[in-house]
Amino acid sequence: MPNYRANILCCAGTGCTASNSALIYDEFKTVLEKYELQNEVNVVKTGCFGLCQKGPIVAIYPDNVFYNHVKVEDVERIVSEHLYKGRVVEDLQLSDEDLETKEKILDINKIKFYEKQERIALRNCGKINPEDIGEYIAMDGYEALGKVLTSMTRQEVIDEMKASGLRGRGGAGFPTGVKWQFEADQPGDEKYIICNADEGDPGAFMDRSLLEGDPHAIIEGMTIMAYAVGAHLGYIYIRAEYPIAVNRLQIAIEQAHEYGLLGKNIFNSGFDFDLEIRLGAGAFVCGEETALIASIEGKRGMPTPKPPFPAVSGVWGKPTSINNVETIANVAQIINKGADWYASIGTEKSKGTKVFALGGKIKNTGLVEVPMGTTLREIIYEIGGGCPDNKAFKAVQTGGPSGGCLTENELDTPIDYDNLVAAGSMMGSGGMIVLDEDNCMVDVAKFYMEFICDESCGKCSPCRIGTKRLLEMLTKITEGEGTMEMLDEMEELCHEIKDTALCGLGQTAPNPILSTLNSFRDEYIAHIVDKKCPAGVCKSLLEYHIDPEKCKKCSMCARNCPVSCIDGVPGKEPYVIDTEKCIKCGTCLTSCNFGAVERI
Repeated sequence: MPNYRANILCCAGTGCTASNSALIYDEFKTVLEKYELQNEVNVVKTGCFGLCQKGPIVAIYPDNVFYNHVKVEDVERIVSEHLYKGRVVEDLQLSDEDLETKEKILDINKIKFYEKQERIALRNCGKINPEDIGEYIAMDGYEALGKVLTSMTRQEVIDEMKASGLRGRGGAGFPTGVKWQFEADQPGDEKYIICNADEGDPGAFMDRSLLEGDPHAIIEGMTIMAYAVGAHLGYIYIRAEYPIAVNRLQIAIEQAHEYGLLGKNIFNSGFDFDLEIRLGAGAFVCGEETALIASIEGKRGMPTPKPPFPAVSGVWGKPTSINNVETIANVAQIINKGADWYASIGTEKSKGTKVFALGGKIKNTGLVEVPMGTTLREIIYEIGGGCPDNKAFKAVQTGGPSGGCLTENELDTPIDYDNLVAAGSMMGSGGMIVLDEDNCMVDVAKFYMEFICDESCGKCSPCRIGTKRLLEMLTKITEGEGTMEMLDEMEELCHEIKDTALCGLGQTAPNPILSTLNSFRDEYIAHIVDKKCPAGVCKSLLEYHIDPEKCKKCSMCARNCPVSCIDGVPGKEPYVIDTEKCIKCGTCLTSCNFGAVERI
């Protein structure tokens, strides 16, 4: 490989790509040629750095300089100043916004966002070109596969997984080694494995980023998994809405074939294994393993009762093991560094690290990987930087539609599978959405119930009908038509659905309602009794008024009103809103520069 004096790493994950990082990459190529530096400086497309709030991101190695919010027009300045003259472009450097000094970060390794992280699954994301197998191999890639196929028995691999304590990162947290053992113990030679990349939680992008940034880690992990359980064909089930991830997976599979790392007689071991990609249509229910299997088989994605479990009768009626992307991304590292190393990280019952997609009302939106046992407070405040604009933290939603909302009282909860369940939520696949004082918790519960109703496959009555009834009651409450009796009815129906729904989607669907009722019942009561939304979110409960003392009689509100419901005389009389005609769009509020319009 050529030896360059510097490498320009351009984030090419979905987030930065949406902000023109591909054009930035092309511009670097052009400008480097202009300055005749193309043989000295290399430009590399990488996966997600994690700090999505600061994108598009460009990092310069070995200088360890981190540039954020880079635009195409900034490229020539970076080349001419930094790479040609040796002077860092200070105004593009990341500033640690948590420090009063707004200190510029000269070293990427000292960025506060990364201080408490331990990147195992994400170890290569943002560091290598995901479309170059050579760079993956340079980072010890496929070393674990070689070790497994040349020096370990299948049972030894399974025992290593068991000893590591790795649990499924898709949400259920089932011990990975135990799952593999179930399939390995089944008779017959025709067995399958599946990587579940059908990431459907609102606000979740962990698996997508892993596939975009390090696809070979998934291929290597799946091949090790296949060897352990005795399978010779695997499927990667990924939603078609992830085009970048799909493309990089296809490239990686082709490269692995070229290098003899997929196909026949891998590492001259006599072991054959191949992979196929199956595209999903974006149905949330297909994250459930039996629905996913049905979809792979060309059927409608609907769950089936268990038993039999997939390890006994899965795809095509044959023994099948299913693990999600993040689980598989840990496999090679466990083989390389040992079960004891992995088990030393995390808590007693939840080993290793967990990747979270941190979003919502948070300064540092992005992808974080922390040891199990890290507290919610550490993630939200020390890594995420807290809520922007000095807004008060209100709750954090973990586990997506299957999880619940946790309050200030739970912020010091160490994150692991058992603690989050005990607190009234769950780990889920790793979505973590922060809510502040401007969020209405009734509206949040309604949002998730709308999602569940849209995504329910309709096979069982509790989910098909029960969630619809819950949504109807929530809608009435947010429109000021709720009754106190509805709260008891909702709770009772929630527990009925949890006890009787067919699959995990229905069984966990009531969690957002139950958790908000438990922690924010006063907001529900305000909507019902006072006919007010304390957060000022629910339109039906809002009214807009103009303070005559503050009104400057400028007519700006009236001129911008889409339904002409504001009357007054310019320069003479204060303006007044006709609340009967008002559609509560809020245009008057944003149009007034004098604070005269009030939302109550």
